[in-house]
Amino acid sequence: MLQPADLSPLPQAEAPRDCPLCPRLARFRGACRAEHPDWWNAPVPAFGDPEAWLAIVGLAPGKQGANRTGRPFTGDFAGELLYATLARFGLSEGDYRADRGDGLHLSGAIILNAVKCLPPANKPETAEIATCRPFLEEALGQLPRLKVIVALGQIAHGSAARALSLKPGATRFAHAAEHPAPHGITLLSSYHCSRYNQNTRRLDAAMFERVFARAVALRDG
Repeated sequence: MLQPADLSPLPQAEAPRDCPLCPRLARFRGACRAEHPDWWNAPVPAFGDPEAWLAIVGLAPGKQGANRTGRPFTGDFAGELLYATLARFGLSEGDYRADRGDGLHLSGAIILNAVKCLPPANKPETAEIATCRPFLEEALGQLPRLKVIVALGQIAHGSAARALSLKPGATRFAHAAEHPAPHGITLLSSYHCSRYNQNTRRLDAAMFERVFARAVALRDG
């Protein structure tokens, strides 16, 4: 059976398939495996370019998205906008077809999650976010060309800030907020591209694209 490390560009930064560190998430994973034995139902590995200048940090796998397919933002509504935006900025090669086997590749970008396992109701607990953070820290530390981190949503923003040793009180979340971090990295934040945020017009494609345009500008100096 495939391990997350088998699919990852950063295998040393991955949790094992049966990671026991968060008991609540492990129990929920077991329930999902019983309900849908043909789904991925395991910690979701990073996806993208190990030489990326841009790291996108999401919240956690969606039940019928990454938890089903085994690839971040693949198979759910949020992925449609994210992958369309990456293509618009020349950060992907191939066509996104909401399937891990669609042949899509990222160039210059990598997608990570603050929490690698599916949480009930898409809401990880504070302790679970902290327990999973070493995997995020390890992944970010393995990106030698990293210049910009785009955090999608407040939880991803907070976890990325802590992974960068930034003080949460000095790096408050807001859409398009940016904060300098050590080693010339910039933390840039966006509302999450979830179905809810798009349907309520809290976030639209133009707003999302402006965040990525700013990331490109930061890369270019």
